[in-house]
Amino acid sequence: MSQSLAFANGWSLATTLMVCVVIFRAGTGGYGVMPAAEYDGDPAAVVHEFDPFP
Repeated sequence: MSQSLAFANGWSLATTLMVCVVIFRAGTGGYGVMPAAEYDGDPAAVVHEFDPFP
């Protein structure tokens, strides 16, 4: 997915589920979104992390 779509989906997922969410670079130019607790990929691939608890 595109970066702008990943950020929109990441924020929505974080605020809806009230969990920390990471946006990471996946493969050749795409981005992925998933809960931070489930991410076990390369830490260098993480682009941003949304924390719904200020």
